[in-house]
Amino acid sequence: MRIRHVPETLVNQIAAGEVVERPASALKELIENSIDAGATQIEIAARNGGKSLLIVRDNGSGMSADELSAATDRHATSKLPDDDLVHIRHLGFRGEALPSIGAVSRLSIESRANGDGEAWGIKVEGGKKSDIFPSAQVKGTSIEIRDLFYVTPARLKFMKSERSEYTAIKDTVQRIAMANPHIAFKLTHDDKTVLQLQAEQGDMLDQRRGRLSAILGKDFGENSVPVLAERDFITVTGYAGLPTLARGTSQYQFLFVNGRPVKDRLILGCVRAAYRDLLHGDRHPVVVLYLDCDPAEVDVNVHPAKAEVRFRDSGHVRGLIISALKHALAEAGMRTSSTISMQALSALKPQTPQTPALPFSRGPSYTSHNPYSNLAEKVHDAYTPMPATSAQPQARYEEVAEEAPQEEYPLGAARAQIHENYIVAQTENGLVIVDQHAAHERLVYERFKAQMADGGIAAQGLLTPEIVDMDDASAARLMEHAAFFKKLGLEIEAFGAGSIAVNSVPSILSGRLDVQKLINDLADELAEHNTADGLENHINDILSTMACHGSVRSGRRLNAEEMNALLRQMEQTPNSGHCNHGRPTYIQLELKDIEKLFGRR
Repeated sequence: MRIRHVPETLVNQIAAGEVVERPASALKELIENSIDAGATQIEIAARNGGKSLLIVRDNGSGMSADELSAATDRHATSKLPDDDLVHIRHLGFRGEALPSIGAVSRLSIESRANGDGEAWGIKVEGGKKSDIFPSAQVKGTSIEIRDLFYVTPARLKFMKSERSEYTAIKDTVQRIAMANPHIAFKLTHDDKTVLQLQAEQGDMLDQRRGRLSAILGKDFGENSVPVLAERDFITVTGYAGLPTLARGTSQYQFLFVNGRPVKDRLILGCVRAAYRDLLHGDRHPVVVLYLDCDPAEVDVNVHPAKAEVRFRDSGHVRGLIISALKHALAEAGMRTSSTISMQALSALKPQTPQTPALPFSRGPSYTSHNPYSNLAEKVHDAYTPMPATSAQPQARYEEVAEEAPQEEYPLGAARAQIHENYIVAQTENGLVIVDQHAAHERLVYERFKAQMADGGIAAQGLLTPEIVDMDDASAARLMEHAAFFKKLGLEIEAFGAGSIAVNSVPSILSGRLDVQKLINDLADELAEHNTADGLENHINDILSTMACHGSVRSGRRLNAEEMNALLRQMEQTPNSGHCNHGRPTYIQLELKDIEKLFGRR
């Protein structure tokens, strides 16, 4: 088989296979070009899920006739002025997007450069460029993509349904809009406006909160906490949803690196680690994180579509993200999602008393013989108080000896315990209902973790060291973290080539631990992530179980002093708004909402 040079058209089609997978990926390249051109307004129109038509219009800096012609050539870009591939400061820089798109579609570009009195256009169909022609473009650039993949039927067959392609387009626009709240976006599909976002005002944090509330909903804006941390070369900002706002999938986790939307396994792993003590395993937090760092510290070109990144010091980045999220959630203290309260209020629908159906009568003396005519008097006469020994569930009211200053305590003063599990407390502006078992479970768990942090985990020595055989590289990685393992109660030492001797294990895991499996799992985790959190996570699971069994059980009666003591401890304990499994420990009902139920407002 002889080696030959393939035609330029085929080269562009091959490049399109890497850069343009579907209409949404082509749209992403065009919007990023508009952002790099300094646009403040971007309008997107699509038809048939982007299969038949995609249009992107912006008010950016535009292009001259010469630039317009060069833009459709491979490896032509305005984003590498000094040929520096290390310090990438633009979203798009490969120089392949426009020629690749033009190779598999009917591409039309019209643009007017800032300060120019004339506008120009060019067309590319199946990789063949037309001559430059005059245009009526008023400002910025307008790009149309028609009949995407019409020259590559094999790729066209793998396109998904129109609905799926439209969903991908909308998701792409929303993600880019989250990263650029200062830009106005408008998305139209099949001549119907489906998304319109105004440019946000204020400082960057205010802009982001406004844009995220517009896209993710008001609930996220009200039930998220700001994240802000900085260390050396990287800054982490964003918003973390409260654990009680969690969702069933991870699709509501949005990550941005230097303004670029990415899907990075490292960062997603950091989010899971930060929420580990706060959520059940099948729940996922709602998180939006923005990472800004020196471009030299991150490689954004490891994926053709720039959807993944690689950090030079991934361990440093991981530690900062986890600590930033944990600190932000701890600062939230006992906050719980307001959506829980809204769900409770929506369940308390006022019931209109129903008048009992009157018996049908044909006689003229119906009124005088109506058995319901003196209903109120008969009910009053027949009423007798329920005996105290009744088996019906009763609420226990505890008289508080000294009036608690409600305005000083967010959770107010305890007033009653119902069903031997729920504490009802009166606050300055409403009432609070507390799940006593869930609340105390979190308090005990945090106390266990504090004890572990103070003195480390007690170790239980093994009568005979257990030898675990593995490859040399894995054994070496484990020994590099021996000091960390010792703090957690796991003492290891090298035992010849490719073997590890385990001398002691954490005492709280004694008798319930498969040492061989634990060591191999830790070695695998170190190889994949360069971290060894498996043991700490295992210990936290045990602490959580211990806290559950050591907390105040449902069905236990508490007096007023005990109930108020529990409330005061909750106010002083981080993450007390939810138990170890992510369930809320209390709900708060404001007085104004209660009054609405009774028509007082």
